[in-house]
Order: sequence, then structure tokens, then C-alpha cells
Amino acid sequence: MISLKTASAAISCAVLLASAPALAQDTTEPADQPTPEMQAVLDKLADLGAKPFHELSVPEARSQATPADAAKAVQWEERIPAGAEGRVMTQDIAIPTENGNLPARVYMPEGEGPFPVIVYYHGGGWVVADINVYDATPRGLVVGTNAIVVSVDYRHAPENKFPAQHEDAWAAYAWVVENIHTLNGDASRIAVAGESAGGNLAANVAIMARDMEATVPVHQLLVYPIAGDDMNTPSYREHAEAKPLGKADMEWFVEYVFSSMDETADPRVDLVDRDDLEDLPPATIINAEIDPLRSDGEMLAEAMEADGVDVNQQTFAGVTHEFFGMAKVVPEAKEAMDLAISDLNGAFAAAGEEN
Repeated sequence: MISLKTASAAISCAVLLASAPALAQDTTEPADQPTPEMQAVLDKLADLGAKPFHELSVPEARSQATPADAAKAVQWEERIPAGAEGRVMTQDIAIPTENGNLPARVYMPEGEGPFPVIVYYHGGGWVVADINVYDATPRGLVVGTNAIVVSVDYRHAPENKFPAQHEDAWAAYAWVVENIHTLNGDASRIAVAGESAGGNLAANVAIMARDMEATVPVHQLLVYPIAGDDMNTPSYREHAEAKPLGKADMEWFVEYVFSSMDETADPRVDLVDRDDLEDLPPATIINAEIDPLRSDGEMLAEAMEADGVDVNQQTFAGVTHEFFGMAKVVPEAKEAMDLAISDLNGAFAAAGEEN
């Protein structure tokens, strides 16, 4: 099995053909191509001039149009109203940590509270994007769960190499647990959520909370998480050239995030090979079919279930990486968001009964 530890060679060479099998939990017939709605977003992204990450410098990658921009453009062209999500009130705050203040955005539900809480971590390979790019998911979660969503940023590579992002994710979570009552939140009903690199951070926060005997989140929402150090999984082979994320793009991220390829074997990255996933909160793991990271999420679900964690995993056919926040224009994204909301509401209700 080839891993990210050898990605320095893989950046310029083809990988060996060996891997573990992917989960077969979702019975949906695979789609060979993106759905029409997903393709419309990809076409718009191309129209906006976006290029593959691996063809760009870091400043160029950070400044180009994003899939979120493309989805918004499609929504505007189709005259789809923002709805309740557009009316969600927000407040920007700074979370103090020993490494400096972390930008965060608090999305507030309507009502009196105290409200359940979701700590959300954005994607971007730990190199690009921020809380402004990943705005649609927190809004959708607030509307569906009537919970406070705290979308937190973290230090980015290459300016700050691994594990700075994981340190910041934990610091932000610990601060929210201690301080969310000042924003009318209930820390006894707190969940973690994240997309892609942020999904990895959310899973790690749950593990750290367990290990440090701190307040353990009642649920984990992990959307196409980075969860392994293997770039030869079935999904990496099948969708190496996928857009907006392909294998070469993941190699680009790895090159900038880690000081040494040996670091990719760290259990904070290689979650699927951990043997200590027991006693973690229930997890909803959502994956996209046309995504190199699909197998990561599916194998993480398998590993968690083997250690006794309650997991609801679903892979959505015909969609790509970054689809989750596109509920206004991609039907599968709406289905995925509804699934996440249902599981989160169930977890919040169960936690409320215990308190």
C-alpha cells in the first residue's frame, strides 16, 4: 500500500496498484458522470477561470474562484432565492489561544435558547479557504437544527505547518465549551462538524475530548473527511483526474502542509489505521462518489464501526468534492444536508433527555 509518506515520490511518479477495498454500505448505483446539476456548477467554475490547485502557487490558489462561488453564480442565474438561510444572523468574534486569536463566525438561530451548539471546521486542505468561503453549510445547519453554529478558522500552511491546524481546532473547541453560555448556547449539547480537511479536524477534536476527559461532543458530522495516508485507494485511482479535487491536487496540499512526508503517518492524519476509535460519539459520514477522498470516508466509517461506534455513512452518487454546501442548486446536496440535520437533531434530543 502506498501512503502519503511516499507522496514526495508520487508527486512526480505513478503510484503502485494496491489498496484496501472500499465500503459497500451505500447501494446507490454508481454514476459515471456528474449529475446535470453538479455539472452545471463545474461548468460555471470553469467559466470563472478556476484552475487545478497543483497548477498554481499558494497565493494564486487562495485568490481564485471557488466551488462555492460557482454554486452561488448558478443560484443567481436560476433566480433561486436564499430563503431562511439568507436571514440567519451572524456575529464575528475572535477566539483567544496561546498562538493568537482565531477568527470565528457565530451563526445564531431564532428563539430564546439556550441552544444546542455545533463547532464547524471549514475545508481547503489546510492551505486555502476560510470561514467566508464556507458560509453555506453553517447557514443550512442553523436553519435545520436551530442550533448555534460556531465556524472557526485556524492557522494555514505553508505559513504554519502541521499540526498547527489541529492545535487550533482543539483550542477553539475548548474555548467554545467554556464560553458558549455567554452566547446563549448549551455546552452539554455540543457537536462537531467539518468538511474535507475540516472533517479530519472535527474527528480529531472528538478523539481529544475523549482522551482528555473533557466535554465530549454528542455527535460528529464528517463530510468527505481526510482520514488516511493512502493515495492508492479505489477512489484515488478511479477519480485521480476529478474536479474540483484530483489526486495531483491532494499531493499539492500534502507538499505544503507537512514538513516531512513521515508526518503523514501521524494518527491525527491516518485515522483509518487507528486501533483506538472506541467510545467516540456517533458519527454521520457523508461522501461524494466522484472524489479521491471517498474511500477515506468509507474506510473511516468501517474502522469506527469495528470499534463499536454508531455510524451513519452514505456516499452520494453523481456528485463531487465540495458538493455538500450546494443545497440550493444540487439535489443530492439537499439530501445530504437533510441527513446531517436529522442525525444532529436526534443527538441533541437524546442529550437533552439525559440532562
